[in-house]
Amino acid sequence: MATAAAGALGLLWGWLWSERFWLPQNVSWADLEGPGDGYGYPRARHILSVFPLAAGVFSVRLLFERFIAKPCALHVGIQDSGPYQPQPNAILEKVFISITKYPDEKRLEGLSKQLDWDVRKIQCWFRHRRNQDKPPTLTKFCESMWRFTFYLCIFCYGIRFLWSSPWFWDTRQCWHSYPYQPLTSGLYYYYIMELAFYWSLMFSQFTDIKRKDFLIMFVHHLATIGLITFSYINNMVRVGTLVMCLHDASDFLLEAAKLANYAKYQRLCDTLFVIFSAVFMVTRLGIYPFWILNTTLFESWEIIGPYPSWWLFNGLLLILQVLHVIWSYLIARIAFKALIRGKVTYPGRITPRFYILHSFFTSFLFSMPGGSWTISSLACIEG
Repeated sequence: MATAAAGALGLLWGWLWSERFWLPQNVSWADLEGPGDGYGYPRARHILSVFPLAAGVFSVRLLFERFIAKPCALHVGIQDSGPYQPQPNAILEKVFISITKYPDEKRLEGLSKQLDWDVRKIQCWFRHRRNQDKPPTLTKFCESMWRFTFYLCIFCYGIRFLWSSPWFWDTRQCWHSYPYQPLTSGLYYYYIMELAFYWSLMFSQFTDIKRKDFLIMFVHHLATIGLITFSYINNMVRVGTLVMCLHDASDFLLEAAKLANYAKYQRLCDTLFVIFSAVFMVTRLGIYPFWILNTTLFESWEIIGPYPSWWLFNGLLLILQVLHVIWSYLIARIAFKALIRGKVTYPGRITPRFYILHSFFTSFLFSMPGGSWTISSLACIEG
């Protein structure tokens, strides 16, 4: 029995790591065990260093939010208080938990007769009760300030690192000598920090206030972590750094707009959101197809040639580009309203089905070539 189980696991492992599928012709996993230069080639054991680093990032976040973000929030006038607590009522609480959080007119009238309350008073009770489950503005401000700080720092680091990297100026360098491309210290730190950040987000999900998108974000982070790890081991890191930096360019702008919104600096919020929209569209509709897709489709074909995982990789990148077009259209509508009305009135919560679909493809594709950018916070300028 034990021998049969071991044999089955061996077959499954061989199928998952099929060299014929993942690697170019005449290349084996054993070839990537060589030392290379600097840090050698990416290896699975390198990932183990992520876990203590992720715990450190999470600890830094807690200290940052308490001693830096919270004083900043109080300074701009955000109150350190939770939502209004509704009057305790066992009947309404039972309806809220067991039946509906949004009672219709017929149910409101029935509750009004049962409690001898005015319908408007019952509506107010349900509204306050719903708000009670939402994270307070202070908490959201602190979280966004932490994300803003990290995204800005990692983007600046990425630009600084890529500025001295030959493949930033000549994307054909992404494929020269692939997959025998040594890992440098700068590239290693870039990957490990991004991966540690997303592991820290996994930790924080279980300590933060629970939100409606908890499951979506959990699956999103899990997929991103798994695929970043795989792309690292597969050594598709050069083009991955380009994708990472390209998408990091807009993340910190979105978080800055959210900070301005929480602080009720509406004009600044609108301005930042419009800037974010412009950067998003330039990077996703301009640079991404003419720079990233050009090198993954045409330059890689010329230098290393297609192989099975190459087709999958580029097919998903093209699907992602379609999603970029759709997402840019939706963002443009929000930005247009901000320009016309002087205020962003649409919260940006696109339909959950599209959100999940885009999150999946984003995490898969950006992780597959080595990037770790996620669109996890793109769908919200939360009020």
